[in-house]
Amino acid sequence: MTGKVAFLFPGQGSATIGMGVSIAAASSAAAEVLDQLDALRPELRRLRQEGPLDELIPTANAQPAIFAVDCACLAALEAHGARPDLVAGHSLGEYAALVASGVLGLESGFRLVVERGAAMERAAAEQPGTMVAVLGMQPERVAEIAGSHSVIGVIALANDNAPGQIVISGDAAALAAASDDLRAAGARVRPLPVGGAFHSALMRPAEVAFAPTLDDAEFVPARVPVVSNLTAEASRDGAVLKAALRAQMTGAVRWRESIDTMVQAGVETFVEVGPGKVLAGLAQRCTRGRAARVLNVEDEASLERTLDALQLA
Repeated sequence: MTGKVAFLFPGQGSATIGMGVSIAAASSAAAEVLDQLDALRPELRRLRQEGPLDELIPTANAQPAIFAVDCACLAALEAHGARPDLVAGHSLGEYAALVASGVLGLESGFRLVVERGAAMERAAAEQPGTMVAVLGMQPERVAEIAGSHSVIGVIALANDNAPGQIVISGDAAALAAASDDLRAAGARVRPLPVGGAFHSALMRPAEVAFAPTLDDAEFVPARVPVVSNLTAEASRDGAVLKAALRAQMTGAVRWRESIDTMVQAGVETFVEVGPGKVLAGLAQRCTRGRAARVLNVEDEASLERTLDALQLA
């Protein structure tokens, strides 16, 4: 393949015990990133490597931990000369994408993520909610059925991840009622083990609390375009990318459209950079029937496979 390469950075649901250990052992560049960020939050190294999981997965810990591993995997790729033509990140992962594009510095991005995770955890404690995956139904139909239950409480289409994979978010009672109707209409519905109603109006307090920190951060022009979750459009303009982040906590993640934007820009190779293979799976679903290959980098073995595929080994 001779098309463009996109780096994709995973978000909060990818936290696992041991993430980052293999990539740090395989790459001194990755190890240096983890050392640098662990110095800012020393407890994260133990949580990543040893757990327990119930301490790692809360939002205030999971977000900076995953960001650090995303950036470590990026450093391992960059040390071998790998460079993307476009970047994108799923929710939290957009901050690692901004580091990859040069919009944010590593430590600046980390500090933003620490504040973001803390604000979201506080908001979830104050206004509890949850999220539900809806499979096998078009987003317009999901939005119609979900919206009919807004009289019960907050409910929103939170993620359009791939064809036939939608996530809704909001009050538990509203989601339970909507889930019954979605099942009756033929969808498969799966509750998600998350700490709050992310990407819904219940995150508005977090968005407001985080805004001053975000506004104070320096965003510079991107070296490569970043595809925003909020707009599903690519931009190099730091001010435009910051403005999109202001509404990201309550706005929907338009991931399917983001992949389409990258395909239309000539991307033929997608590399998930960070723990897990969630985005690799979504990219495969989004590009089914098209000329595309999907790779990932999360440990030594996957790094070697990806470098070989990119002819950088």
